[in-house]
Amino acid sequence: MLKLREFHYYFNFMSNQAPNLDPIDKKLIKQLTQNAQASISELAESVHLSATPTTRRIKRLEELGIITGYHAHTNHAKLGYTLSVFVAVSMDKHTAERFGEFENHIKTFDEVVSCSLVTGRSEDYLLKVLVRDMKHYEEFLLHRLSKIEGVSQLHTSFELREVFKRETV
Repeated sequence: MLKLREFHYYFNFMSNQAPNLDPIDKKLIKQLTQNAQASISELAESVHLSATPTTRRIKRLEELGIITGYHAHTNHAKLGYTLSVFVAVSMDKHTAERFGEFENHIKTFDEVVSCSLVTGRSEDYLLKVLVRDMKHYEEFLLHRLSKIEGVSQLHTSFELREVFKRETV
């Protein structure tokens, strides 16, 4: 049976408002982003709760779409992808159909690890691309990316090093 404090926590969590995450929620999210394989008992100990309320909190975070999945982080360089490239893409037409076609096509390229529709620049999309080397990037750029219907301009920037990357809490 839920205690009154837990009832208010879950009632507020399930409302249509953006959820207010308390320090325990934030700590659980941080722990899981650092180690998705942590056991419930390890997580419970880190937030000073028992296993049952910890499990309930994680389930709620998942149901609300705050935690969207669990995955392994990989070392791209050790997998042979030593070159990270940012590609700014300009489209010839600004229509929902043209953008939709581009987005569906770009999802088929394994080299593209992220694609964002952007504003505040002359380009429409910003891609992050991982490739083995310059020859691989040349093949990707000239024979696949530039061949997508509607792509009018491409601007490439090479990542020297990633300073840091983190999940939000």
